[in-house]
Amino acid sequence: MKEPNQGHPTRVRLFIKPHCGWCRQAMAWLDRKGIAYETLDVTSDPKAWDEMLALSGQTLAPVIEVDGQVLADFGEAELSRWWKWDAPSRAS
Repeated sequence: MKEPNQGHPTRVRLFIKPHCGWCRQAMAWLDRKGIAYETLDVTSDPKAWDEMLALSGQTLAPVIEVDGQVLADFGEAELSRWWKWDAPSRAS
């Protein structure tokens, strides 16, 4: 699987279920890294559900799409390895 553009991704979308612990971890990781992202709640948005299923082939969350690259059903450790970016937050 190809990693996302590590420097400056142009589009980061995170498909979540609001009560999902892994989804909260993914959002916290992105926030710590200062990465802007769009959150799509697949439990309240049928179009987002359909798109998540089409992208990942599964109904498990979270699913992240970064500039066309997709990682599905992951925890924080998997996200960090996939992104291959342990730099400090750029948000400061």
